[in-house]
Amino acid sequence: MFICDDHFSSKSCPCGSQKLLNHCCSVYLQGQLPAPTAEKLMRSRYCAYCLKNIDYLFNTEHPSYRKPNSRKLITATANSLRWLGLTVLTTEGGQPEDQTGVVEFVAVYQEGKSAAQLHERSNFIKEKGKWFYTDGEMLPPVQPKKNERCWCKSGKKFKQCHGKQR
Repeated sequence: MFICDDHFSSKSCPCGSQKLLNHCCSVYLQGQLPAPTAEKLMRSRYCAYCLKNIDYLFNTEHPSYRKPNSRKLITATANSLRWLGLTVLTTEGGQPEDQTGVVEFVAVYQEGKSAAQLHERSNFIKEKGKWFYTDGEMLPPVQPKKNERCWCKSGKKFKQCHGKQR
């Protein structure tokens, strides 16, 4: 499993592709190529949060959707969370020939000693051949079946971890 404190060339890409980082998202993070699809942009943005690449996150957020304090918010999020894993659930559009795309994903993170998940449907648009994140809809946490592995990446079954009756 990739933990986002790990770094470049000999490590698996945090986006979950099973490729080495330097053969996957790093070409986007370093500005060598633009992400060809909305999903690739979303995956590379996840990597950027893991690696605290604030400039990439800011520059891939569509300027019309940025909040006045966007860079500060991105920085605070990147510095306060430890990202543990990403699962892409669905994509709609977002291919090289499209102008819009939607990617639904679950990203697991640790804040302090607690694991949590971000479940979002993210919206993307393409302008002048470049994909941008615009906004997203927060969704309820994904709950696995009781005998499936827990979403928190503990390796335990859900019923023995976050699915315990409290």
